[in-house]
Amino acid sequence: MSKLTFARAINAGLRKSLENDPKVVLMGEDIGSLGGVFRVTDGLQKDFGVHRVIDSPLAESGIIGTAVGLAYRGYRPVCEIQFDGFIYPAFDQIVSQVAKMHYRTQGRVKMPITIRVPFGGGIGSPEHHSESPEAYFTHTSGLRVVAVSNPQDAYTMIQQAIASDDPVLYFEPKRRYHDKGDVDESIDLANALPLDKAAVVNSGSDVTLVAYGPLVKTAKDAAMAAADEGISVEVVDLRSLAPVDYPVVEASVRKTGRLVITHEAGQSGGLGAEIAASITERCFNYLEAAPVRITGFDVPYPYSKLEMHHLPDLDRILDGVDRALGRPNSLSGLEG
Repeated sequence: MSKLTFARAINAGLRKSLENDPKVVLMGEDIGSLGGVFRVTDGLQKDFGVHRVIDSPLAESGIIGTAVGLAYRGYRPVCEIQFDGFIYPAFDQIVSQVAKMHYRTQGRVKMPITIRVPFGGGIGSPEHHSESPEAYFTHTSGLRVVAVSNPQDAYTMIQQAIASDDPVLYFEPKRRYHDKGDVDESIDLANALPLDKAAVVNSGSDVTLVAYGPLVKTAKDAAMAAADEGISVEVVDLRSLAPVDYPVVEASVRKTGRLVITHEAGQSGGLGAEIAASITERCFNYLEAAPVRITGFDVPYPYSKLEMHHLPDLDRILDGVDRALGRPNSLSGLEG
């Protein structure tokens, strides 16, 4: 068991995949000699060479388009989108080609492409550097979408994503890159939790709190704070955003009777709305209250001095728990 930061855990997972499969290649802006803006790929070009860890031009559509060609030829490209807001120039390639090629060819062509996307806020970045674009891709059939929340999952799930024959959007929360955690580097992927499974990371009986990516840590902190008031909160880390592991969420809600969902993305059209609707359909007779969503606000991402007011925090999540329980609170008029 090693103690690794989030970023080093991803680096170790990439290294393992490069070692195990000569068809794995990494592509992205400044990922080679610089090691990436966040140093996630640090040292990999030195050890595996410029033909396997490739510094690409500043052209996201070119990165993904090249990856499509490589996948056609049997490679497993791993593309880094330097910042979440830079993914939009590649949007057409991802939703029109990557997502549909396998289906369009009736399975004859596979697209084992992994697209790494640092996402979310909390680091004081300027415009286009703190987006949460996951809902665009969860809406697109043919894509797997995952969001990791801790170093162990970061290490394991990047390898599972690369090994998958399906294209995977791999969202990594940039504000957690320096968080440390235990990582078992000897884990056999065959025995690891599958890529498309959710995990209950805090058991509880009063309210189910669903989170993913950067907000899982905040949700666990909220559960700890709620426990001081005698409220038992069960925290579910979705891990997979497409497909969603509804049986795990459903089992939790059947136990607690209440559901709170939190994510950094805006509320309208967000993944929380889909989860709330789906769980209401599946668990209507078990729900004691309407599902509650705690999200970012429906505004363009604010300037760095205001971002901590925009992002769901412990107080807003606890307010959502109170609303689900029908308890009086001070933020009841706040949307999102």
